[in-house]
Amino acid sequence: MDGIIWSWVLFAVGIALVIKGGDWFVDAASWIAKALHVPTFIIGATIVSIATTLPEIIVSVLAAIEGKTEMAVGNAVGSVTANTALILAIAMVAMEIVCTRRKHLAQIILLIASASVLLVSSLSGRLSIPGSIVLAAIFVAFMLLNLISAREEEEEAADQTHFNRKKMRKHVLLFIIGAAAIVGGSQLMVNYGSKIAYHLGVPERIIAVTLIAVGTSLPELVTMLTAIAKKESGLSVGNIIGANVIDLSLILPVCSLVSGERLPVSAQSISVDIPVCLAFTLLAMVPMMIRQKAHRLQGILLLMGYAVYVYFVVAR
Repeated sequence: MDGIIWSWVLFAVGIALVIKGGDWFVDAASWIAKALHVPTFIIGATIVSIATTLPEIIVSVLAAIEGKTEMAVGNAVGSVTANTALILAIAMVAMEIVCTRRKHLAQIILLIASASVLLVSSLSGRLSIPGSIVLAAIFVAFMLLNLISAREEEEEAADQTHFNRKKMRKHVLLFIIGAAAIVGGSQLMVNYGSKIAYHLGVPERIIAVTLIAVGTSLPELVTMLTAIAKKESGLSVGNIIGANVIDLSLILPVCSLVSGERLPVSAQSISVDIPVCLAFTLLAMVPMMIRQKAHRLQGILLLMGYAVYVYFVVAR
């Protein structure tokens, strides 16, 4: 009994380290880049975009290195499902969300393409090499799109962040501590997530698509709840869309690379997890693009669907 309790405690510690480490890492990376006079649009489009999905990246890559491929795939796909059918859905129910075609159509197309390519290229039971190449190409296209979009919207005001040796040392230290916290926390989540799965007698995939996926998505959830509390009616879904594109188009090809072979994808992921992820993505994004805003009913349907999905996965 003590073993399972400690597994849950250390798993929770891992989540806390990942969340706090992510905050420190993003803040420090952004400050350092500004102090070194990296243009603001490049910081927002590249450093912050990737850094905010770093928990998912590290957890999946560590799992792949350790041969826990079901956990690697489950976390990446499960995070997208949680971001869409839990976090975005809560926002849809709680507030008005505007999503203009001009700003988000290309990103949404890349997101739907990522989920579709992943499903088709995994049907053999392994992520195919052509599939990995296409996913990587989608990631490159997404980053280029970010750079172009951010460049167009760059503020004319000059950046006021100046180089200061003392502050630089502080932020470099925060950068290192943040990165270490993310890696250490991710290691705890992978190791003790596996032990929890063992104690409960369930496949690692179930822990990955539920506990770990939601755990690594907590920063996005906190951000969304903060926006709701502040009643920011003009909330953009760009961050959620961006995180989902990166989760699908970057994490899995990298996992395939570090594992040294075509990434195995379980039959359950192919028949349940990835199709559900694609279905939730279509349900959330297509009506929103047609109407250029979200409807509360969408959020309710997504939340109900997510509850059914989690029940089905756990009870199966």
